[in-house]
Amino acid sequence: MSTKGGDASRRKFAPAKRVRAYESIVTQIQDAILRGDLRPGQRLPSERDLTVEFAVSRATVREALRVLESEGLIRSRQGDPTGGAEVQEFSPTVLDRALTTMVHLEQFELVDLLQFRMSIEGSATFLAAVSHTAEQLTKMKTAHAAATASIEYGYEEFAAADVEFHRAVAEAANSRILEVCNGVACGVVMNLIQTKLKASFDIQEMMVDSCRRHGLVLEQIEQRNGALAAKMALQDFIEHYGPLIPEDRRGPLEAFAASPPIAPAD
Repeated sequence: MSTKGGDASRRKFAPAKRVRAYESIVTQIQDAILRGDLRPGQRLPSERDLTVEFAVSRATVREALRVLESEGLIRSRQGDPTGGAEVQEFSPTVLDRALTTMVHLEQFELVDLLQFRMSIEGSATFLAAVSHTAEQLTKMKTAHAAATASIEYGYEEFAAADVEFHRAVAEAANSRILEVCNGVACGVVMNLIQTKLKASFDIQEMMVDSCRRHGLVLEQIEQRNGALAAKMALQDFIEHYGPLIPEDRRGPLEAFAASPPIAPAD
């Protein structure tokens, strides 16, 4: 007799936890925002009205609102006679803070973040090449020229300008989610590894070479050669960050850079 159907009955579950009142409020408001019942710019009922609607104390409502505000979902307006807390637009800052915290708390290694950025970089570069507008191409060229000009002012100025170049490429991909993820991953990586980069490279040579390579990628973007642009961008990434990638993780990333799975099939 098969025991497949009886396996589930023998599984052990952890004891259920009682949900605190403020957590229930947080969950319900989160769900309403995710469903679109509450949209950015809309106001929640006042604290007083929420205490009646949820049948809890004002202290419980305030605790729930503090949690929602810390998550970037609302902005409290205590004392505002026009209404309660306001539902906020999504901010990449929330994702940025979460990723940075996870790295610092060693939830995942820096190389995982580098790998994530490679995935974003390759896709954004490919899409920028095949879908950019004339205005976006001008913006990418302007950002590249600014990065090149910033070299003489030192690494901090260059790093900021370099981020702007990558942001311009991501914008040209015409994908909002890629744009957001690129900005977050790029910013977090640069903030975490600037010291390591300075210790691993001749900074002046690195900045000059980086601009040269970005110029070559930009040429392929302008020619709408997505496959080659993406491949060159990823190979540039490997050479730029190679010394920071552990030996046992470098092989797969080098293989990915050599043949990114984003080129169209023949």
